[in-house]
Amino acid sequence: MAEAGAELSAVRERVRTTGEELGGRLRLLIGKPGLDGHSNGAEQIAVRARDAGFEVIYQGIRLTPEQIVAAAVAEDVHCVGLSILSGSHMELVPAVLEGLRAEGMNDVPVIVGGIIPESDGRRLVDSGVAAVYTPKDFGLTEIMGGIVDVIRRANGLG
Repeated sequence: MAEAGAELSAVRERVRTTGEELGGRLRLLIGKPGLDGHSNGAEQIAVRARDAGFEVIYQGIRLTPEQIVAAAVAEDVHCVGLSILSGSHMELVPAVLEGLRAEGMNDVPVIVGGIIPESDGRRLVDSGVAAVYTPKDFGLTEIMGGIVDVIRRANGLG
């Protein structure tokens, strides 16, 4: 247990210092697009992100890509995390990416979590997604560290 606490403390410190380098607290939008009503994974990520020091914006389930993009713009987020279990990731994720680009937010990384076949995950990365997490990636603190890495890369931080 002490190791887990130390790991979360280390990620919390990286979140804090990265936020300072970017001029404020890191803001992470958790979006749950599509019709699937299973929000457990998204909520676990949101809670762990808050524990790690992120400011978390989570507006519930069954959002449209347009609603997610509008929230990303309104909240001026550093990263968008999408949780999709409905199998509609190859339609919904590109719609969010296109919406962000249309708003001039192509520098905001998008990560995706859900039940996503490996081949689809590769296609999503090729289309501009920064990272894909599936149920085999169950280490929530490790995922938080990965999100910090994605934000740092997107902002040209070493």
